[in-house]
Amino acid sequence: MRTIDDRIVHELNTTVPTASFAGRIDASQTCKQLYESLMAAHASRDRVIKNCIAQTSALVKNLREEREKNLDDLTLLKQLRKEQTKLKWMQSELNVEEVVNDRSWKVFNERCRIHFKPPKNE
Repeated sequence: MRTIDDRIVHELNTTVPTASFAGRIDASQTCKQLYESLMAAHASRDRVIKNCIAQTSALVKNLREEREKNLDDLTLLKQLRKEQTKLKWMQSELNVEEVVNDRSWKVFNERCRIHFKPPKNE
């Protein structure tokens, strides 16, 4: 799901012209399309990660409730720990997303700021 972020530098180098080639390609349209692709990819990943966090949080809550009822069940304890670890991993993935998104927007703005101005509300 991060392909667009992984390839943003290459994408910009191949589609947004330098000053000497500015007349041959419509850089504003290219930057607009890339902007829309980045926005869609970032929103999609954010939605998926948050959905996973919500589902895992609900499972952890249920396991905690079961654990309180049956303190001697080691299998239940192992499952609870496993799900708690998964939840922490997913929450840290949101931090990774923030770093990846910031890097992509920095590169995008460096190359496209002259050709395209994103809408103010986004």
